[in-house]
Amino acid sequence: MSQTSEEVYDVTPEGDGPKLKRVLGPKLLLLFIVGDILGAGVYAVTGTMAGTVGGIVWLPFLLAFVVATLTAFSYLELVTQYPQAAGAALYTHKAFGIHFVTFLVAFAVVCSGITSASTSANVLAQNFFGGLEVNGWMEVPGREVITLVAMAFMLLLAVINLRGVGESVKFNVVLTLVEMIALCIVIGVGFFVMAQGTGNAGEIFVFNDYQDKGLFLAVTAATSIAFFAMVGFEDSVNMVEETHHPEKIFPRTMLTGLGVAVILYMLVAISVVSVLSPTELENIREAEGAALLEVVHKGSPDFPIDRIFPFLAVFAVANTALINMLMASRLIYGMARQHVLPRPLGKVLPVRRTPWAGILFSTVLALGLIWYVTSDPQSNIVANLSGTTAFLLLCVFTVVNVACLVLRRKRDPNRKVFFTSPGQLPLVAALLCAFLAGPWVGRNVIQYQIAGGLMAIGVVLWVLTWLINRRTNAGPGGPGSLHDIGKEDKG
Repeated sequence: MSQTSEEVYDVTPEGDGPKLKRVLGPKLLLLFIVGDILGAGVYAVTGTMAGTVGGIVWLPFLLAFVVATLTAFSYLELVTQYPQAAGAALYTHKAFGIHFVTFLVAFAVVCSGITSASTSANVLAQNFFGGLEVNGWMEVPGREVITLVAMAFMLLLAVINLRGVGESVKFNVVLTLVEMIALCIVIGVGFFVMAQGTGNAGEIFVFNDYQDKGLFLAVTAATSIAFFAMVGFEDSVNMVEETHHPEKIFPRTMLTGLGVAVILYMLVAISVVSVLSPTELENIREAEGAALLEVVHKGSPDFPIDRIFPFLAVFAVANTALINMLMASRLIYGMARQHVLPRPLGKVLPVRRTPWAGILFSTVLALGLIWYVTSDPQSNIVANLSGTTAFLLLCVFTVVNVACLVLRRKRDPNRKVFFTSPGQLPLVAALLCAFLAGPWVGRNVIQYQIAGGLMAIGVVLWVLTWLINRRTNAGPGGPGSLHDIGKEDKG
């Protein structure tokens, strides 16, 4: 849910300077995509979804997959036409050429990374204490203690980030396997319960209107929530310059990765419904990020699986949070270097060579978010933070889908086309993303407040930077600036 390019606006034309090493083939790219989609998402939203639609909790995952896949078609059309590592910001600027719009898209991606990491921190704290309770080491503490642990975890991420994190594809493979093992445990528990004849398999097709929304509104609301678990596929476009023959392997690999993720999610949903009773499904919303832990605990009382599972979940969720904060800080650093955020936010530690100002800024925002959401004792912390992430990315995806249509009209007729989203699917995808971002899906108003507050902070910083640039004549315009991202690549 975040860019992997440090300089989001700096898109160097083909032939200028050294190129990134192409190390990714289809298998490693597939593991990267699957690993990026899996993680905190399914842990964070399953309980809230089950408390909204009951037994058909698998259906919103399927519908979110459809919307994500339609948007993936647009990303594939764009990444094969513009194989450069700046993602949504690149496509937005090529389509519209408006610096401020490009900034809004890039900063929305930054904010989505911060809100996603904040979600992960709370999910991690809940699973950590859940693991301690299952093993009989201590009782689950109050909400205040869980919040403090989540905030302490964010500070720990900042320390790790400051020291420098050497991310590698091979490390991602290991983490992806751990994430898949944890989800397979949930699936295995569910099918074991059904095999014993004690499950609730008949509930899989039963809609429980726990909140009196009606079928359409309840499924729509749950689909909007489920979208948080499907995002991550868009990050892979930032690996395009490090992929062998991306025009050939990207379409098949990205769509396969989305397919693998939705199959795992639907099997997890079926397992949840099979293990928990309708009453427990209604109340599982209160478990927030520890919902899957409750499923494993109830479904395998005679096995030690439930003692191990929460710590596997902690490991997977921690990695998601680290990557989100790592990339958010690098995007802030990149925008500061390109004179679209205050220059001090681009400061780097002299020895470690890490962007300490960007790390500090993103960490303060994350801590403020966690504090703000927990200030209301009645609020669902995980649901509000994950919902804000989904909202921000749905807005970004709406813009990208529209950009796909605009750039299709600008396409050079003599240029080879590797992938085209069928017909008017980008328009359909844009409308669906915009629909799921709207207030009619029952999104809590606090999610709009969080997103609006974060974007307002960005706009204020952008205006201050613009004023400073006017006074000092240091605004964008030279090599490596916003101006470069609008240029057609020579490839």
